[in-house]
Amino acid sequence: MQYRSGKEIRQLFVNFWESKGAHHYKSFSLVPDDPSLLFTIAGMVPFKKYYLGLEEPEYACAVTSQKCVRTNDIENVGHTARHHTFFEMLGNFSWGGYFKRESLTWGWEFLTQVLGLDGSRMYATIYKDDQEAFDIWTKEIGMPASHLVLNGEDENFWFMGPQGPCGPDSEILYDQGEEFSCGPDCHPGCDCDRFLEIWNHVFTQYDRQADGSFKPLPRKNIDTGMGLERLASLIQGVRNDFETDLFTPLMKKAGDIAGVRYGENDQSDLALKVISDHVRAVCFMIADGILPANDGQGYVLRRLIRRAARYGRLIGINKPFINDVIPAVIELMGDPYSELGENRLTIEKIVEIEENSFGKTIRQGSELLDAEVKAALESAGKTLGGAVAFQLYDTFGFPLELTREICAERGVSVDEEEFKKEMEQQRERARSSSKQIANNVIKGNVFNALVNEFGATDFVGYEKSECNTKIRALVRDGRQVDALGEGEEGMVLLESSPFYAERGGQIGDTGLIKADGVLAVVRDSTHPFGELNMQTVTVTKGTLRVGESVLAQVDLDRHLAIARNHTATHILHAVLGKVLGGHVRQNGSLVSDRFLRFDYTHYEAPSREQLEEIETLTNAAILTDRPVTTAVTDLEAAKASGAKALFEEKYGQTVRVVSVGDFSSELCGGTHVSSSGMIGSLKIVSEESIGSGIRRITAVTGMTTVHLLQELSRTADELSARLAVKRPLLIEKVRGMEEEIKELKRQIDGMSRARLAGSIDSLIAKKTLAGGAVNLYIGRVDGQNMELLRESGDKFKDGDPKAVFVVFSKAAEDKVQILCMLGEEAQKKKLHAGKIVKELAALVGGSGGGRPNMAQAGGKEPAKIDAAIAAAVDLVAKFIGA
Repeated sequence: MQYRSGKEIRQLFVNFWESKGAHHYKSFSLVPDDPSLLFTIAGMVPFKKYYLGLEEPEYACAVTSQKCVRTNDIENVGHTARHHTFFEMLGNFSWGGYFKRESLTWGWEFLTQVLGLDGSRMYATIYKDDQEAFDIWTKEIGMPASHLVLNGEDENFWFMGPQGPCGPDSEILYDQGEEFSCGPDCHPGCDCDRFLEIWNHVFTQYDRQADGSFKPLPRKNIDTGMGLERLASLIQGVRNDFETDLFTPLMKKAGDIAGVRYGENDQSDLALKVISDHVRAVCFMIADGILPANDGQGYVLRRLIRRAARYGRLIGINKPFINDVIPAVIELMGDPYSELGENRLTIEKIVEIEENSFGKTIRQGSELLDAEVKAALESAGKTLGGAVAFQLYDTFGFPLELTREICAERGVSVDEEEFKKEMEQQRERARSSSKQIANNVIKGNVFNALVNEFGATDFVGYEKSECNTKIRALVRDGRQVDALGEGEEGMVLLESSPFYAERGGQIGDTGLIKADGVLAVVRDSTHPFGELNMQTVTVTKGTLRVGESVLAQVDLDRHLAIARNHTATHILHAVLGKVLGGHVRQNGSLVSDRFLRFDYTHYEAPSREQLEEIETLTNAAILTDRPVTTAVTDLEAAKASGAKALFEEKYGQTVRVVSVGDFSSELCGGTHVSSSGMIGSLKIVSEESIGSGIRRITAVTGMTTVHLLQELSRTADELSARLAVKRPLLIEKVRGMEEEIKELKRQIDGMSRARLAGSIDSLIAKKTLAGGAVNLYIGRVDGQNMELLRESGDKFKDGDPKAVFVVFSKAAEDKVQILCMLGEEAQKKKLHAGKIVKELAALVGGSGGGRPNMAQAGGKEPAKIDAAIAAAVDLVAKFIGA
């Protein structure tokens, strides 16, 4: 068997199926056009609409090498030979073209004749009642019957959901030899790697009914999937995927940074595997527009960056390093995945932000671990709780191995059983809320029926603001109706529509639908399903009826205001790249008639000077009155011309390119003005951070800019009058007032400290506990801020190492503040400030916590403060066992 690189195998697969008549689709995005999925998890995901009959395929058969992300086994990455977060799935698909015979015989041809696998070492699993597949394998391909494994539905029958397309499947296995065996009872289907599963062929030929029966589909389909990494390990003769050329350059680069080599020891090997897997996934996720966040896809991305960084620290890399590995990913996979190189600056900036941020989180986690290890050393069992280990893992990114190692160095064990329970509870929560559970498409709703009956709506709004048309359908309360009467609300499907329906960040048009004696106000235009363009209306006169001829009129003033903001958004996007750098990418937008909102990737707040430059350059481009032109072309030609393709958009093969002179060129389906001068001017209203590495500009254009400037002028005039200074001197006047306020505040704080110092002794009672081992200083000091209370606490604990300082304060708005601080000797008596305030806070209707030596909490029931003070004595005594 000839050695083949991963790149060669990928290309051979594509070429082979193209020779059989398949159309090659380049890999679709990791972000699926499917709300039921978090990521593209298989090669068939982009084609699910074809299997469900929601759309007609462009071609009868296809081939892809699809990039995928799966997240249900992140913890197993590196521990096994085959688990990955990012992987490539080779797949060939047919929708009414070839079927079972061709799929299996051609698949056999590819494996044996193109790749040179030994056919005598291959096995196949089939559904027990699939006689057709059995005959193809034994009579046409010539596989011995002894090499066929017959299974039931659980193993060899594929379902898309409880109802819908389904069918038997056949999995091809390869015997890697006894050296991969798990023992004398090893057999095909065993969990070990001897009989390696390499390629699954799904024969989607039935439609499962609600009663569980199977109805033949009018069109038989093929869906196959084969992991490139797994196939490469077989072709390249290595024991696991990580030893293929798809990973080794990345592991070598990470190893060079750490000063270790793959194969030296299990711990460093594990770290190098995790790093190589996660960095691949991170690069592809960011290239497809996913950015770090606290939930959803962004949470997974952030977690992968942090896991890679932590595993780097396990092998001695104590600085940000992921960006040093990224060039190796791009060099290895930039062909065919050009998006990696195109978005390199963005990838590196996002990773830099996240890794630096994580460095701070690691330090916080280390503080928590140090404190908990100290507490464990003072306990009888010298064991770190599993819940703490899980908090370190989940919140601070500490792998269990690292926590175990640090604890072992200090003579502390980890309750790993409790850790496993916490982990399983998290997985259960994830499973119950994960979007990936819902892998069903709801069929039969009213909009699906309209798509099937009428197809896409004919949109004429690029050329016209009104048109004569007919009503194709009316919908009220989720059902088709024949008419909408006066006062009724519903949705209208027109034969041709001038109304732009909300999409791509641009809001939908409003306007009127008219006929003799009939008037309906269009309140919104949306795409409720697929390419349907429907208007939400209220009938104010007469009755709208299906089949009636009507005049559809767009609210032109509002429409033009939206168009001004949309074209301005394109110009702003181009300017941001020029001023802030080529890494800037759009991350979302909202284009309305009142304002525009533009979200973009950037690592820090722009300076005042940069914002002024952005505003100036944008207005300069507007005032040159550049022509705005559109062109319809194919996707690859558009990208080759330099047109920007936006992260959040899903594009077909035919796209619309909007250009503002030679200043800006973007793929866009929205509406625009005919020249930039029609925008008038742009004024930035605000610039803010909305997430790690993501910022937002809000701006206005046209007459809204004029109104805003008038309002600002009125405000300045009123301030000038109130402060009795001319407008140019306003800032100087305010600065002087700020200095006066600071001085007054300093004087007030000094007086507060002096008053508190004079009264604190009379308000704080001292109680000696545990035979003088601890001195509890406790009391109530109302109306003081926490900073002053901490200063008082410092004096008590600095003057008495045995001090346990506990103070309650009734703050404004009937809130309770609690502070606990411990002296050095008191900390050695099994006391923990965080645990003390947590229990005290519960007594006054609140919660809180903190470090072992200092913690604070809040409550909502000040009436219970005195009772809590009385209870504090027994509580502290309980903690020290007195």
